[in-house]
Amino acid sequence: MADTVSIFVEKLSNLILQESSLFGEVEGEVKLLRDELKWMRLFLKDADSQCLHDERIKLWVEQIRNVTHNAEDVIDEFILHMDRRQLRLNTLKFLKCLPTCVGFIDKLPFIHDLDGRLKEINVRIERIMANRSKYGLEALLASSSSSTTDQVVAHKEKRGPDVEESDVVGIEDGAEVVKQMLMKGERRRAVVSIVGMGGLGKTTLAKKVYNHDDVKQHFDCCAWVYVSQEFRAREILLEIAYSVKALSDEEKKDVKVMGEDKLGSKVCGYLKEKRYLVVMDDVWSSEVWSNLRSYLPEAKEGSKVFITTRNEEIALHAISQENIASPVLNSEDEIVEHANSQALIYRLRTMNEDEGWELLLKKTFGNRGTSSVITSELKIVGKKIVAKCKGLPLAIVVVGGLLSTKEKTKSLWEKVLASIEWHLSQGPESCIGILALSYNDLPYYLKSCFLYFGIFPEDSEIKTSKLIQLWLAEGFIQRRGKEPFEDIAEDYLYELIHRSMIQVAKRKVDGRVKSCHIHDLLRDLAISEARDAGLFQVDEMIDVRFPTSIRRLSIHRHDLIQGNISQHLRNSHLRSLIFFTETLERKSWRFLQEHVKLLTVLDLGSTNEEFIIPEVVGELVHLKFLCIRGDERVILPFSIDRLVNLQSLDLGSLDAYIPHTIWKLQELRYLNCCCGEISSDQFIKSSNCVDGYLSIEKLTNLQALDLLPGSWLEGDGLGKLTQLKKLTLYGWLNPYMKKGFLECIANLTALRTLHLKNSRVFEKETLLNRLRSKVWKEKVVEERRLIPGLMSFSHHTNLYKVILSGKLELPEEIEFYPPNLLKLSLEYCEIQKDPMFILEKLPNLRVLRLLLRSYVGDKLTCSSSGFPQLQSLKLDCLFSLEELIIEEGAMPRLKTLQISSCAMRKLPRGLLQLKHLDKVQPKSMFDKLIEQVEETVGEEE
Repeated sequence: MADTVSIFVEKLSNLILQESSLFGEVEGEVKLLRDELKWMRLFLKDADSQCLHDERIKLWVEQIRNVTHNAEDVIDEFILHMDRRQLRLNTLKFLKCLPTCVGFIDKLPFIHDLDGRLKEINVRIERIMANRSKYGLEALLASSSSSTTDQVVAHKEKRGPDVEESDVVGIEDGAEVVKQMLMKGERRRAVVSIVGMGGLGKTTLAKKVYNHDDVKQHFDCCAWVYVSQEFRAREILLEIAYSVKALSDEEKKDVKVMGEDKLGSKVCGYLKEKRYLVVMDDVWSSEVWSNLRSYLPEAKEGSKVFITTRNEEIALHAISQENIASPVLNSEDEIVEHANSQALIYRLRTMNEDEGWELLLKKTFGNRGTSSVITSELKIVGKKIVAKCKGLPLAIVVVGGLLSTKEKTKSLWEKVLASIEWHLSQGPESCIGILALSYNDLPYYLKSCFLYFGIFPEDSEIKTSKLIQLWLAEGFIQRRGKEPFEDIAEDYLYELIHRSMIQVAKRKVDGRVKSCHIHDLLRDLAISEARDAGLFQVDEMIDVRFPTSIRRLSIHRHDLIQGNISQHLRNSHLRSLIFFTETLERKSWRFLQEHVKLLTVLDLGSTNEEFIIPEVVGELVHLKFLCIRGDERVILPFSIDRLVNLQSLDLGSLDAYIPHTIWKLQELRYLNCCCGEISSDQFIKSSNCVDGYLSIEKLTNLQALDLLPGSWLEGDGLGKLTQLKKLTLYGWLNPYMKKGFLECIANLTALRTLHLKNSRVFEKETLLNRLRSKVWKEKVVEERRLIPGLMSFSHHTNLYKVILSGKLELPEEIEFYPPNLLKLSLEYCEIQKDPMFILEKLPNLRVLRLLLRSYVGDKLTCSSSGFPQLQSLKLDCLFSLEELIIEEGAMPRLKTLQISSCAMRKLPRGLLQLKHLDKVQPKSMFDKLIEQVEETVGEEE
């Protein structure tokens, strides 16, 4: 809730600074509203965590949320009226000759209405704040610390349903890995951590290892302490003291009354000459290790501290505190000798289908045989139940416990399957209740970001770029000095990942997250909490009878809402409308025009036919995110220039017509229209003009640009986009391959990825000509010269990915290339000399793709010591390539090799020296190589 108020406070503050003349006489009421909300925000940071435990606080927070939403609507409606008024004055050009007072008189009714509504809101806020004292909320908030402690202590005494060790399936391999971590000899104390989301079985795995005979014999003494969310150092030290030393009754009395420092010194003395193991289960804060490490001595060689946590940052903090570097191991990774490592992290994975099924059987039937009970029909239903649990052991245990009380019939199991979400969400000790602990532990600024994952359909792979754009549009990212919003947003995502709330799906070659996903149970939690907080609703959970209070709506299934869409489009409070299915029907746009005027986010989903966005889209002056995708053509109206707040325009790969007035939108950060054609009729009088023409140079906030080349590339405007991180130009570049264009590319030193593709269809009917109803075709002679004379990239220190398509000659000077280049893809380059001689010298190159006609020679040679960091090599459609030579010592880190559509008949023997190579395509050629080598060895013997 605190984040909702924070978002609006920042919005209001920016309006007061940037639009000082907008509010006129009511500026005082606006500032009063801002100041009152700032006070509210401070109280809400404490109140948020207490909503769960007291209905009075919950009601108070709900009232604050409602008045904040009301205030936001009032301000935004006023801005909308002012925009329409200005448009009307501009249209009636003769009014421009009238005195200023006429425009002011026209504005008076709106100012008077705003003044009255703001005064009413400020009175409501005053009453809400007064209720803190009137109903004893101040005392409740003041005692929040002790209240929280009591709640945690209660949870500590009565934990949720554990995944018992006897029920565990597939844990043996993990237990062996962790056991080796613990027993590995170290000169000093070391820290071992198990990291994973709630319900994965971290505690179970830790217990199995802790109780193993080998572990007990390896250490002189062992202690297990449960830490919990409300960490108390003295209590933990007391438990360690009781565990590691046999104390007399008198000694127990003494240590029981000791202060933290004295008790810590006592524990340090107990452990000093011993090889000890201390397990800290369920650690929620980095302070735990920071506060306790001084009491746990370096002691005897091989001592270990063993942590289980949902938050990877806690494990990483322990590493930094130890001031060493440490490997991070996944379930499948091998333990390798690492001379300096004294802190190891083990990431726990979810169960696969077979492991989940076995665990369900054990929990449902115990040690009884199942062969006579499990029919094929029951097995089918049971496997569906396991699939619903998404590999989470805790969920399987909860459902298995339920099934153990039921008759083993298909009909009863199907009932459980149909209501499985309900069974997993009942009570604070349920599966969802336990996962909710992680949500409640989030800082206020992350809560809305986490909940927003619920708008995406189940099992979605969520692109990080789109997620961040949506977070920005919704106002979830809070300013941190001059730091770019995108960097802050990435930090938010990494924190959610480290807390095991979100999982990484794919990473980019530079290690950053490319896409992510959320576990289904955490998604259910997000949807439930978001509905209670009034953040959003999804169509699968919505009550279509009461649509008017929804502020954000996510539509996953068109058939569920098709008959009721008009009800939702009459909701004047709607701020975000997101389709993950077919786009909005044209007839529904009139509802947007008449009712939904305050939209911030509009994702129109996909279209499979030509789509003309109506002129009324220009009415949505608060819009920050506009997206439509599909396979056909989309036409944007000239009214697009009224969307002065637009940050993201995403047309995907649609064949698109974009008016030149797009250059007026100075807030644009993302322009993604790879087949978007800008109209060439650009002459207009505007503050954004350069020599009478609209120009791209004023879009200085642009972070990503993906557009068809056109006349907009002329001049030096592109080179002034100094914040640009991603540039994609896919089309006919030859007319713009002049010195000015090359200098522009050289000036874009913030670039991370560069994609230049020089291509032209031999015969093309251009989109603009179709729009002008001219039936003629433009014939082109194809030419492919891309970068003869492209400037040096030596200053592009952030540029890690380059994709070039078109005829070129590779410069031999290594200084020409980006110093931190990690991925290079080439196609249609028609290089005649072996490019490996040059490329193998790039010190950081990890991925190399030589694709269609990029090289026209017949032999490639990778020299000894060449490609020191290369991990992936792909050779595709190099039709003349007959031989690949890999000398000894070349490509020592290569993991994957893909060769297709080349003239090669055999693979080089040099592949067999590559120790890390684990994937070769085509596999049949690699198998043949191994056979030939084995035959040769056999003949020699």
